[in-house]
Amino acid sequence: MSTAAAGSLTVVDMHTAGEPLRIVTGGYPDLPKGTILEKRAHVRDHLDHLRKILMFEPRGHADMYGALLVEPDLTGADLAVLFMHNEGYSTMCGHAIIALGRYAVDQGLVPPDEHVTLVNIECPCGLVRAEVTMRDGKPAEVSFESVPSFLFARDQVLEVGGWGAISFDVAYGGAFYALADAPQFGLEFDRDPAAAFVEAADALTRAVKQALPLSHPDAADLAFLYGSILTDGSDAYSDQPTRNVCVFADRQVDRSPTGSGVTARLAAMQARGQIGIGQQRVFTSIINTCFTGEVASLTRAGAHQAITARVSGKAHYTGRSEFSVEADDSLAEGFLLR
Repeated sequence: MSTAAAGSLTVVDMHTAGEPLRIVTGGYPDLPKGTILEKRAHVRDHLDHLRKILMFEPRGHADMYGALLVEPDLTGADLAVLFMHNEGYSTMCGHAIIALGRYAVDQGLVPPDEHVTLVNIECPCGLVRAEVTMRDGKPAEVSFESVPSFLFARDQVLEVGGWGAISFDVAYGGAFYALADAPQFGLEFDRDPAAAFVEAADALTRAVKQALPLSHPDAADLAFLYGSILTDGSDAYSDQPTRNVCVFADRQVDRSPTGSGVTARLAAMQARGQIGIGQQRVFTSIINTCFTGEVASLTRAGAHQAITARVSGKAHYTGRSEFSVEADDSLAEGFLLR
């Protein structure tokens, strides 16, 4: 299917704590039956031009994020989703789950309950349960309980660019992240520009990818470093918020605190004895929006001691669009300009 042959693509746009989500509502062809990871591979290998149309300029931007709803494969799933961004396709996205929980209730994909509506969402990393709090018959806050998440590598040290020796952890929260405190890079939130955090986080990601092989007990397709999260270093439990920024994919900056990133941080905190089950913590983003998170349960992921995390936030609608491609458009597949 050529780009020029692409028909109209319809979307609903939302944001969760400032992070965009473009939900595809029409224009994709039917996908072959199979597991969610097989569907992800098919979209990546055969339909990637549609991702570029929706994520890239002039219809999107370098930090756009998308969700394609597909036929569920897991028993008990109400819907299934493939996540997309400026580089490709993720395995988990917490801010998208929060938005999709509300969207599923609003669109009648699941019948609403009076107080809390459960929405089971199949993701490439597994089944994630969203709980949609209802107020006056409408969706309000959404929480999700993560797949088993764990600290993969602790107290690692690498030479990173011009910053010298940097200490970091690698944790899994539906995707793998390198976790490091920003002061090691001489960075401080509200003082230094976002671009400085991007440079440092991207350098850490590249160094870790080169030096540290990853593995996941469920599937080899899950074993890749999605990005790096720079924190304020306030990992020990406190009633004060802790701040972080996630830089993922191709230097993409998450405006929200990052749902899967909060999950990874909670897994690392619990493994270090810095937070207990049910202790709620507020996580703030680079733009000072908030998620709340807590360790929901203890579990295992293969040989790893693991947790499930509960992360909560709010999503809002920003618009609806129909996109098209003209046959003589030399920029049909889009472009990225930073």
